[in-house]
Amino acid sequence: MTGLASFARYAACLMLGSTPTFAHFQQIIPSADVVPNGGSVTVDMVFTHPFDGGPVMEMKRPVQVGILKDGRKVDLSPSLTEKVVGGTAGWTLTQDISEPGAAIFYIEPQPYFEPAENKQIVHYAKVVVDGFASGEGWDDLVGLPVEIRPLSRPTGLWTGNQFSGVVMKKGQPVPFAEIEVEFINDGTVKAPNDAFITQVIKADANGTFSYTMPRGGWWGFAALVESDAPGKSPDGKEVVIEEGGLIWIKATDMPGSK
Repeated sequence: MTGLASFARYAACLMLGSTPTFAHFQQIIPSADVVPNGGSVTVDMVFTHPFDGGPVMEMKRPVQVGILKDGRKVDLSPSLTEKVVGGTAGWTLTQDISEPGAAIFYIEPQPYFEPAENKQIVHYAKVVVDGFASGEGWDDLVGLPVEIRPLSRPTGLWTGNQFSGVVMKKGQPVPFAEIEVEFINDGTVKAPNDAFITQVIKADANGTFSYTMPRGGWWGFAALVESDAPGKSPDGKEVVIEEGGLIWIKATDMPGSK
């Protein structure tokens, strides 16, 4: 479904007096999940509805963007360049991967107010790029307020592999957390109906969840929790803040498979 079709569906729901529920995902997508020989990686950041391909929401300059490598964080904010996507602002940067090990890119965006749900949304997102296919350091935590700790290595995954993780809030597992899952659709996948667009799973009592990716491409896992403190709407009223801990995983089709 194109962004235009998605917007038309949204408008139709409003005309019928219903409130459409669209999953918002903070994307942080690198040009590769593994760089076997090192080299430059471009990382694109946009706030959108991945399966529908839009609409794209406005992204103000992020609060922070960085990389975690060998336990050390580096601020990449000076490297950010604004990139217009879907008629609104997104962001991009390029980073050289010159050493073996996991390079964990992360972003804290500015809060986004969603009028249809009367809440602020802050999605802390990350993605792992494996330098020189080392397979090391992929389970290091950035220390975000809400974060998914991977239990499966999040790089070098075949289509059909299972990804598992633990939802963490302030460093502690979140029992029975809700996780939304979406595929970045290139337009070739048509959902039979809206129920297929966003997959929804629950963590167990230990905050652990698993999901098997049925198609090659990028998949986003968004663990959603409510902030301990309220936020403010544009008119100054108190509203709920939805905090999301996101991780992006790429599944790759096995050569020769059908």
